[in-house]
Amino acid sequence: MTAKRSAGLLLYRSGPRGLEVLLAHMGGPLWARWDAGAWSVPKGEYAPPEEARDAARREFGEELGLEPPGGPWLPLGDVRQAGGKVVTVWAVEGDLDPRRVVPGTFAMEWPRGSGKIRRFPEIDRVAWWTPQEAAERLVKGQRAFLERLAERLGTSAG
Repeated sequence: MTAKRSAGLLLYRSGPRGLEVLLAHMGGPLWARWDAGAWSVPKGEYAPPEEARDAARREFGEELGLEPPGGPWLPLGDVRQAGGKVVTVWAVEGDLDPRRVVPGTFAMEWPRGSGKIRRFPEIDRVAWWTPQEAAERLVKGQRAFLERLAERLGTSAG
């Protein structure tokens, strides 16, 4: 069996507090009360023949409701998360006002066992964080991307 694959874009900017990255808080009732470990790079699953880079662009649009900024994409490579999913991420410099985000939605039975299908936002908020703040919030399996971005930019990961 092939591992599930996911691809995404990590936006970064030089903000008022130095280097900042844009993270998305996972939506739905399962993540509502969590902060630490409940944030992610905007990303989503894909399957061949779709290419990872195309999936990252598509998923950015689906999750945030906005087109990714132009400019060079810095490859940050792959990580295998605890559940086995392989995540591929690129970083791109750009600025985005979190108030402009219009997240996509997903359907799930909630409460579980109720037979009621409800729709929830894929992400319930996005925010800019310094690398140190991001590391405290980001899903553990994605923290390597912060270190790789800092290496690419010649800065400290916090």
